[in-house]
Parts: sequence; structure tokens; C-alpha cells
Amino acid sequence: MDLEARLAERGRALAEREAKHAPALARAHTLADSLHGLVAEALAAYHLETIAAPQLAVALGPVRHDEKHLHAFEFDVRRGRHRAIVVVKSRGEATLVGPFHVGKDEGPCRRVPFAEDGSISDELSDALGDLLEAFLEEATAP
Repeated sequence: MDLEARLAERGRALAEREAKHAPALARAHTLADSLHGLVAEALAAYHLETIAAPQLAVALGPVRHDEKHLHAFEFDVRRGRHRAIVVVKSRGEATLVGPFHVGKDEGPCRRVPFAEDGSISDELSDALGDLLEAFLEEATAP
């Protein structure tokens, strides 16, 4: 069997395997989008308060497939070498990573389950607030 046929066969088998994960993955993507929107609004308020100090600006990355987990989505917040990552996994939990320096070990990590309906629970909202406050303190330390 030639290489093209082998990879086509492998692609069909993998797509078939992944089909059963589609509903949970869609729920995770929706929650990642919701969390991203929440963070975008919060950072807009933060940036309004820090407009006179552009060195305090923070960047919000887009929602994308997670780099480590096949069934997850992630986005990051960064300033310089400082970073925090929000990972939403299809198995029903979000992992909040950081803050940390790029090039160093990631962590600390905090796992928070999300509601079965895919909504943002109070626990997840509070944990996200904790992560972002810690990130801002660390990323803007003189």
C-alpha cells in the first residue's frame, strides 16, 4: 500500500474515533469562548484604568486547540515573558496554569470542574479572577 493510501486510511480511522468526542469537545469550545470573552471584558476595564501607564498593557491570545491535550482548547494572557494559560478540557474541567515565565516550568496548575451544561460556575469565575490577579501582580512587578 502506498503512503498516500496508508495515511488516508489512518485519517478515516482517526476521524471515526474522534466523532464520539465531538459533543464534549463542542461544549469545551463554547466554554473556552465564554471564558475568553469574560477575560477580554475584564482586561478592557483594566486597560482603561492603566491607560496612562502603557507598560502595564497585557495581551490576550485567541482561543485555539490546546497544544498538549487533543480534546481541549486554550488561550493565554501575556505580558513580556509572563504568561497564564486557561485550558478547557472536554472531560469537564478547566485548568488554570500560572502565572509563570516563558521558558521556565509551567505552573502552578489549578483544576476546576465546570457545570455539566458548560456554563461558567462561581467556582470557575472566582478561580479565574485569582489567576488573573496573581498574573497581573507578577507580570507588572518592577
